[in-house]
Amino acid sequence: MKHILSGKVIIITGASSGIGAATARAMAELGCKMTLAARSADKLNALADSLDADTLVIPTDLTVPTDITTMIDKTIEKFGRVDVMFANAGIYIPGQIEDGDPDEWSNLMTVNVDAVLRCVHAVLPHMKAQKSGDILVTSSISGFIDIHWEPIYSASKHAIQGFVHTIRRQVAPMGIRVGAIAPGAVANELWGFDNPEDIERVSVGEHGYLKSEDVAQAVIFMLSQPPHVTIRDLVMLPQNQDL
Repeated sequence: MKHILSGKVIIITGASSGIGAATARAMAELGCKMTLAARSADKLNALADSLDADTLVIPTDLTVPTDITTMIDKTIEKFGRVDVMFANAGIYIPGQIEDGDPDEWSNLMTVNVDAVLRCVHAVLPHMKAQKSGDILVTSSISGFIDIHWEPIYSASKHAIQGFVHTIRRQVAPMGIRVGAIAPGAVANELWGFDNPEDIERVSVGEHGYLKSEDVAQAVIFMLSQPPHVTIRDLVMLPQNQDL
C-alpha cells in the first residue's frame, strides 16, 4: 500500500545537513518528489545522488529574496505544484548579549524569521490555487521556553511561533494547514556533532539529545494526518533534557 505522502511535492530548505537531510532521506523512502534547497550545491547534489527519488537541487541563499522566489518558481516549473513547504533552515547563536555581534544577530533573524515569512508568502498563491497544502516550520523548544543562554535564538523562535499560530488561522479556509515542529537539543552539525558514533552515544546511549532522524519521523507524522487534522505544534525533547 502506498504511503499517504507518496507522490507529494515537498520543498525542504536547509536540506544539505541535519534535520533537512534526514527528512529528505525519509521522504524519499515514501516516494515523495522533492526540491532540495540550501547554500551548498555540492552537499545538495551528493544528497540527491544518494536518494531514489525525483529531486530538484536548487542552491539557495535564504538571505537573498530572489533566491526564494526562484526556488518556488523552479519547483512549480518542474513538478507543477507544491504540496509541502518545509521551512527548515536555521542558524543557532548562543551566548551572553554583551559578548555578541549584532550583525550576526541580524543575519540570524533574516534566516530564522524573514526567510520563513518570504517562503510562505511565495508559496501561498500556488497552494491557494490548488486549495491544499502544508506549511511546516522548524521551530524549537526555545520558542516555548525563554532560554537565557540563547536569547537571540529564543527570540527568533518565539517570533516563528507567533507567525505559525496566526497565519494558520488565515489560511485554514483555503484548505492549507500550518504547523511547527519544535525539537529540543538535536545531535547534528548545528550543535557540533558530525561523528555517527558520538551522535549515537549522546542520543540513544545517554538520552541527552535527539537525532535528526527522530525529528524527520515526527515531521512525517505531522504531514501524514488526514486533511481535517492539524498538528499545530509538536514539541519533542530528549528524555534527559532538563527543560
